[in-house]
Amino acid sequence: MTSTGARDTAARAVVARTAQDSYGRLLAYVAARTRDIASAEDALAEAFATALRRWPETGIPDSPEAWLLTVARRAAGKGARAANHAAAAMPLLDLMMEEAMDRAAHDFPDERLKLMFACAHPAIDRSVRSALILQSVIGLDAARIARAFVVQPAAMGQRLTRAKAKIRAAGIPFRVPEGAELEGRLDDVLMAVYAAYGLGWEVPGGLPAGRAGEDLAGEALYLARVIVGLMPDQPEPLGLLALILYCEARRATRRAADGAYVPLDQQDRARWDGAMVAEAERALTAAAALGRPGRFQTEAAIQSVQVQAPREQAGDPQVLAAFYDFLVTRWPSLGAEVSRAVVHGAAHGPERGLQILDAMPPDRVAGYQPWWAARLDLCLRAGDGAGAQAARARAIALTDDPAVRVWLAERV
Repeated sequence: MTSTGARDTAARAVVARTAQDSYGRLLAYVAARTRDIASAEDALAEAFATALRRWPETGIPDSPEAWLLTVARRAAGKGARAANHAAAAMPLLDLMMEEAMDRAAHDFPDERLKLMFACAHPAIDRSVRSALILQSVIGLDAARIARAFVVQPAAMGQRLTRAKAKIRAAGIPFRVPEGAELEGRLDDVLMAVYAAYGLGWEVPGGLPAGRAGEDLAGEALYLARVIVGLMPDQPEPLGLLALILYCEARRATRRAADGAYVPLDQQDRARWDGAMVAEAERALTAAAALGRPGRFQTEAAIQSVQVQAPREQAGDPQVLAAFYDFLVTRWPSLGAEVSRAVVHGAAHGPERGLQILDAMPPDRVAGYQPWWAARLDLCLRAGDGAGAQAARARAIALTDDPAVRVWLAERV
């Protein structure tokens, strides 16, 4: 490879790594000035494109993030001046000083929480708040976000575009609110972090699915810790942190050495991360002590039952059924209802689980892979060969993970 080719390859690698690690943080800084997420995204895209052109010639800067922030801010400033010269008349000296400080620091305090809470503003339609956070702060595209919320990608893209326009038109401030205003937005912020973790959980590291699952899950875990640090007296952030930690503690055991999928009751518990489990238990205990039960605390309690179960068990089905009954009564969701069917099938017989599945709206579950996988399991246990065959075919068709496809195909 020529020296020019080597420089080009190195620059592309740094740009890709910086986009993966710092996109949400950079966007938060640019958007905080413009109050316009869409224009901030355009400015940041221009900055990354400029880096790809210049860095092979000038060399990679000591702080790629600071360089990109400077270029993106300049691009955003030019766009703002073109749209409204008077509103963008910022003193040049202030801009130079700010950028000089960015370059000198070589890092950034995490401003993403301000952007997250702006995206959860009451002026934004509730159905799109968490999705907007996933795109703006986590950097996911509309297609992957649509998958998390079980909607069509085109519809999700339209909702996100409208939400960004609303932030600009309403002049929504980028700040972390306080008091009752904070609690009113917290659920949407936590749901976005939870959805990000869910997407990271389902994508095995190394598969060509865009951003690696472990990276996305690690980002969600980091944000959960930041939120707990910001509001330690709120129980639900602690519950979400515990939930993520319980799940993440098992990550290394979800695949065999050959990459085969390993279900929970067959995982090697000796390889679970004991430190993460202990931290999860402390977080859940601290949340319970605050005396305000919530969705994420309940889901973390379910994980605690599963983690503490004897070897080769997935937890006491009677206890799990009671937890899931409480969860779907207070905080209903498609995923929780499917899991409730599975545990009721274990506690009260597969016919009861199938009854719960059949009561769910067909249009909601037709493209939802966990529903079909659960149906396969319950039909097999009920001795319904025809039902199992139909559920297996649909579950496999809706599965992206080759290892899970093999596991589903081999279930008898």
